[in-house]
Amino acid sequence: MKKDQFESPDYYMVEKLFSQEQIIVRDATRQWVKEYVSPIIEDYNLKGVFPKELIKGIAEIGGFGAILPAKYGGSELDLISYGLMMQELERGDSSIRVMCSIQTSLVMNNIYEYGNDFHKEEFLLKLSKGELIGSFGLSEPGHGSDPASMQTRHTIDGDYYIINGSKMWIGNAPFCDMALVWSKSANDNYACFIVQRNDPGFSTSKINKKWSFRASETGELIFDNCKVHKKYLLFESVSINAALKSLNIARYAVACGSIGIAMECYDVALKYADERIQFGKKISSNQLIQKKLVDMITEITKAQLLNWKLGMMMNDGDATFEQISMAKRNNVSVAYNVARNARQILGGMGITAEYPVMRHLINLETLITYQGTDEIHTLITGRNITGVSAF
Repeated sequence: MKKDQFESPDYYMVEKLFSQEQIIVRDATRQWVKEYVSPIIEDYNLKGVFPKELIKGIAEIGGFGAILPAKYGGSELDLISYGLMMQELERGDSSIRVMCSIQTSLVMNNIYEYGNDFHKEEFLLKLSKGELIGSFGLSEPGHGSDPASMQTRHTIDGDYYIINGSKMWIGNAPFCDMALVWSKSANDNYACFIVQRNDPGFSTSKINKKWSFRASETGELIFDNCKVHKKYLLFESVSINAALKSLNIARYAVACGSIGIAMECYDVALKYADERIQFGKKISSNQLIQKKLVDMITEITKAQLLNWKLGMMMNDGDATFEQISMAKRNNVSVAYNVARNARQILGGMGITAEYPVMRHLINLETLITYQGTDEIHTLITGRNITGVSAF
C-alpha cells in the first residue's frame, strides 16, 4: 500500500493569509484524508462503490453541516475554512467531497435556510452525525442546464402531496435516506419537498456503467404517485431562482475542491520527475518537463488566490453568483490541465492505480459539467459583463 506523502504547494505563501483556525481545519482534514481515504480509495474507485465506512469519520471531523450553527450539529466554520476542507477532501477523492458538499450545502443548508423548527429538529442533527444521508433532486433526464423546464409535477390530495416524475444524475441517490426534491405545480409554481426513503411511491436506482466519479454513487430519484405529507413541504416559490441560489455554496465547494486535485497532481508529478531517470539524468532536468511544471504551479497559485478572495467575499456576504461561477469554471479548467500535464509527465505509470492522477483526471471530466457546464458558466459571466443574455 503506497503511503500518502502529499506536500502542499504554496508558491506565493498563501497560507499567511489564513487564520490559525482556518489552518487547523485544513491540516486536520488533510491528516484524516492521509490516514483513512488515500489507503483505500483506489480500490473503491475501481469497484465503483462509495466507502461507506468513512461516513462516521466524515461526521467526526465536522464534514457534515460544517458551516451551520452548533445547535444543529454544525461547526460554525467560516467559508474559507469550509473551502479548505473541501480542497483537502477532494484531494482524497471527488466522491468524498461530493458526499460532504451535497449533505452540507444542498441538503442541510437548505433545511436551515428555508425549513421551520420541525424540519430543523427532525433532520439536521441526524444529518450532521451521518445517521441520515441526503440527496438533492433538481436535474432531470431531459433537463440539466434548464431546470426551469422540469417535468416533475405535484398535486394535492388531502393531507398529502402526490409527486410524479424523476431526477437524474443525483449524488448519493442509491443509498440516500431522504432527498430534497424540486417539483412544479399545475400553475407552474415551484416547490421543494423533503422526501424520505419509506415514502410510498419513492424509489431510487444506481448508474453502474460510468467511467468517472466511480466511487461516488450516482443515480435516479423516481416518483410514482409518491405521497409526501404536507408537513414535509420545505417551501414554495414562483421562481426557479431559489433553487439556483442554493447552488452557490455547492459551486464554491467545487472551485475549492478542484484545486485540491490540482495540488495533488502537481505534487505527484514534481516528485516523480525528480525520481525518474531517462538518458542518464532526472527528467526534471529537461526543459519541456520544467515548462509543464512551471505552468502547473503558476495556474495553481492564481487559483489559490482566487479561492481565498472569493472566500473572503462570501464571508462578508458580498460574493455574487457570477463571481462564484467564474471561480468554478476557471478552477476546474486549471485542475484539468494540471492533471493532463501530470499524466504526461508520469508516462505509462500515469494511467495506473499506483498513482492518483488518472483517477483525478477522469473525475475532472465530470466536474467540468457538474454544478453547471463550462458553457453555462461561460455564458453567466458573459451576460454579467455585457448585460446581454445568450441563453
